[in-house]
Amino acid sequence: TLALLMRLRDLGEALPACAWLVSPWTDLTLSGETLITKDGLDPLLHKAYLEELAQAYVPAGVDRRDPRVSPLFGDLSGLPPLMIQVGSKETLLADSTRLAAAAGAADVSVTLEIWPRMIHAWHLWNARLEEGRRALAHAGAFIQARLLEDGQIRVERLSDLREP
Repeated sequence: TLALLMRLRDLGEALPACAWLVSPWTDLTLSGETLITKDGLDPLLHKAYLEELAQAYVPAGVDRRDPRVSPLFGDLSGLPPLMIQVGSKETLLADSTRLAAAAGAADVSVTLEIWPRMIHAWHLWNARLEEGRRALAHAGAFIQARLLEDGQIRVERLSDLREP
């Protein structure tokens, strides 16, 4: 999501009103300290597994610091408001906290929610997990607040709309 937003911005394309990032993996160099400090707390992700995924995802010859694969290291200026939701027990917690700091430094409006005792992408268990339902409700309110302006849906570039 984040790399796509950066690419759209760089191409001068219209950006969405906001972006909701759930437990984002923003640093494929795996330099976040919580990959070590939270190891064993998050049953879904651990550093060795993420290393396997990074090797499979990043094309040969591409530096893992390249913002196209690790948007944490890119220019975040000009992005729409971001909501980041992450669990306090996630191995990727540092990716979210560092992203929030970088976005703020780039004058991007950012909301960071660190949910106590939650693991990676706990939203998926919303049918049985109250925190999952609450996180989805928070995200919905964030998105609605940015899509609606004076009770009307905001469209920023009408010229981009095409007839079918």
